[in-house]
Amino acid sequence: MAGSIFSPLGSCSELEKANCHPLVCLLCHEPYQHPCLLDCYHNFCASCLRGRASDGRLRCPLCGHPSVVRGGTGLPPVDRLLQFLVDSSADGEEDVQCANCDRRCAKAELDTMYFCNTCGQPLCTPCREETHHARMFARHEIVSLSKRTKDIHKKCPLHEEPYIMFSTEKKSMLCINCFRDMQGESRAHCIDIETAYMQGCQRLDQAVMAVKELQSSTREAIVLLKAMIEEVRNSASEEEAAINSLFGRMQEQLSERKKTLLKAVQSQHEEKEKAFKEQLAHLASLLPTLQVHLVTCSAFLSSANKAEFLDLGYQLMERLQRIVKLPHRLRPAQTSKINSEYRAEFARCLEPLLMLSPRRSVVGSASGIGPGIAGTNMLPGGQCSKTLMVPGCPPSSDKMSSSPMVRKPTMHRYISTKVLLAEGRETPFAEHCRNYENTYRMLQMEIQGLKDQVQELHRDLTKHHSLIKSEIMSEILQKSLQMDVQIAAHYSAVEMMRSVFEEDWEETYQRVANEQEIYEAQLHDLLQLRQENSCLSTITKQIVPYVRSIAKVKERLEPR
Repeated sequence: MAGSIFSPLGSCSELEKANCHPLVCLLCHEPYQHPCLLDCYHNFCASCLRGRASDGRLRCPLCGHPSVVRGGTGLPPVDRLLQFLVDSSADGEEDVQCANCDRRCAKAELDTMYFCNTCGQPLCTPCREETHHARMFARHEIVSLSKRTKDIHKKCPLHEEPYIMFSTEKKSMLCINCFRDMQGESRAHCIDIETAYMQGCQRLDQAVMAVKELQSSTREAIVLLKAMIEEVRNSASEEEAAINSLFGRMQEQLSERKKTLLKAVQSQHEEKEKAFKEQLAHLASLLPTLQVHLVTCSAFLSSANKAEFLDLGYQLMERLQRIVKLPHRLRPAQTSKINSEYRAEFARCLEPLLMLSPRRSVVGSASGIGPGIAGTNMLPGGQCSKTLMVPGCPPSSDKMSSSPMVRKPTMHRYISTKVLLAEGRETPFAEHCRNYENTYRMLQMEIQGLKDQVQELHRDLTKHHSLIKSEIMSEILQKSLQMDVQIAAHYSAVEMMRSVFEEDWEETYQRVANEQEIYEAQLHDLLQLRQENSCLSTITKQIVPYVRSIAKVKERLEPR
């Protein structure tokens, strides 16, 4: 037995590179020998798990989930489904000899072999064509070698009669005697083997789809957690840079406070990164399980015949359903924002020297201590304006066409919005972001459709020199004008929300920087869409004279 217990999770890339074979033990890296199924749905060889149980519990070597162990063996139950696949794989590796001509087939030629369930003997392709095409073999059941029916699945072990029915109530196959011995109300739940096989395949497909959805959600959660870990690192770097910048001006007075603040940032960084990595490790251990069960389903469907399917298929369905119903932590448990309250700490430290007010201002000082924060507008009486200004963000009175570029591009805005929504806080701005993303996605798709049409027409006109109907250009211009009206209306609607959000931003400063950057990036994206639409209109107007001239030439040439 190799490996004893798995080493701790090193990195996500190691898990992504790992190629988990469904029939190979994750501990000894050998084909399964008496595979055992744990409560977390990880499989290991019985010999690999022997001696690991303690006080009736056995911890999974992969994810650490405890499993209850019953009996004196100290092992979980044998996984019949996986044992069936292991046995089927072992059968496929043996050399097969034709019962008629004694010809031996190697492993590479097993796909060309057949099996007569009536005779109970393998046949090669020539013998199947020559001997079993006679009239006396017309009723023999001939299938491919991988689909052969084993003796254990042919007949009822109690009555030695072939199976003819399937009980949907007991999930078991029945012979004629078993059917006769059943009570009347139980017979209503019996169907023939073919119908049961078709219904079982449909239910298994539904279970597989549920697992695939969970697999997709798990991958999205892993991507989100990786992005949040990166945000934690970036946030920590920004916070440390700001702390060092302010500390450099007052080194003598603030040396001790600097150490305290940096330790606080590092502590938050380590704590949040540790929490995210633990959740990431949980999801990373879940993903191989989902992949293994999906491959197991595919291998089971390809190798099991109807009787074998009905014997083990419902067990597989129930397992997949239980996997989906297990509690999975797919959403982040905390935010990725690191906050050390360094301005307030520095203000308290400098108060005896500079006679500063202990109250923390919403904005930075006029000297621009923090990045992205403008100077305060001093009012009479020593009061100051609490408007947080982000570089590149115009005041609400500016026109839509004069708004400059903002800090966050579209992709960064999308990730930041997704992280904000993943926090689960029901705020007006979160609801606004949900509505905005839906509307923006719809506008973006329509603009992309118009861009594709204009590119195709431009290519046909310049490269292929083909005739273009002028009606198409009019329709594109009309749609472009409609899109301009829709974008302007949506921009105005978003712009009108500024006053509502600014009131909330004054009270909750910790999220205001992120929310305002997302908000301004939304306006910028709308501006970019409008600029693309304007370019689209300009190109269309330039093409129109050529189209009209070609149309006139076509009208003159048609009578000739």
